[in-house]
Amino acid sequence: MEKYEEIEKTITKRFRKEIWKKFVKAICDFEMISEGDKIAVCISGGKDSMLMAKCFQELKKHRKMNFELEFIVMNPGYNELNKEKIINNSKLLNIPITMFETDIFNRVVNIEDNPCYICARMRRGYLYEKAKELGCNKIALGHHFDDVIETILMGMFYGAQMQTMMPKVQSTSHPGMELIRPLYYVKEEDILSWRDRNNLDFIQCACRFTEEYNQNHNEDGMSKRQEMKTLIKELKRNYDNIDINIFNSVQNVNLDTIISYKRGENTYHFLDDYEERLEEKKKTI
Repeated sequence: MEKYEEIEKTITKRFRKEIWKKFVKAICDFEMISEGDKIAVCISGGKDSMLMAKCFQELKKHRKMNFELEFIVMNPGYNELNKEKIINNSKLLNIPITMFETDIFNRVVNIEDNPCYICARMRRGYLYEKAKELGCNKIALGHHFDDVIETILMGMFYGAQMQTMMPKVQSTSHPGMELIRPLYYVKEEDILSWRDRNNLDFIQCACRFTEEYNQNHNEDGMSKRQEMKTLIKELKRNYDNIDINIFNSVQNVNLDTIISYKRGENTYHFLDDYEERLEEKKKTI
């Protein structure tokens, strides 16, 4: 048996409950795949996207639905060591990647305001363009459960807003294209366990900008997302299901107890129909 076949078995056997079932559940719950889809599985070279690619290959084997896959790797300017590691891991895992070059790292290195946000937007734009070139109508990203709850807390603490990372999103800049996140229910700790169980070595954050920025600004390298990760870890010491509750909070929103909320371009405030609702209540008494 080839090494990649052994790794595939761990996904559907050893980690069936923690990874495989949750991967399939997210796809079903949020209707991520439709008949005839062609999905660009976007691989960064890290553990999350590599696992996602293998899960898609397994799903394809079951053939319960007719869809096609393209495995794309965008090189934003990795050093040769990281680039080579991605290529070697793809061969080891039997993932037929299509790699294409960009100069994103060079273009954002001198940006002072929100460089990570701009870099992420540029990366996504390039991925959409490549996917479209390959005839795909969807791109799949490897964001997992922990990314979702960290995003919720970051929005509250630093953005003063209640929002979440959606399981799928229609692109506004690339009509007809959709982004999906099939690892939406999968916890990072289980991805790490899968990686270690198979003795795999993936690239970490390969952004050279982050290193240069932190050195120039005398920072310790802890990002806002890492702060949230650390906070959640601390909270879980007292209440193990705190992450689940954070996740569920954005699925159990009671609009009657929200001061204001946005829907598209419109903003609703609870005072807008406060008296009207009060009169309706009186009629029922």
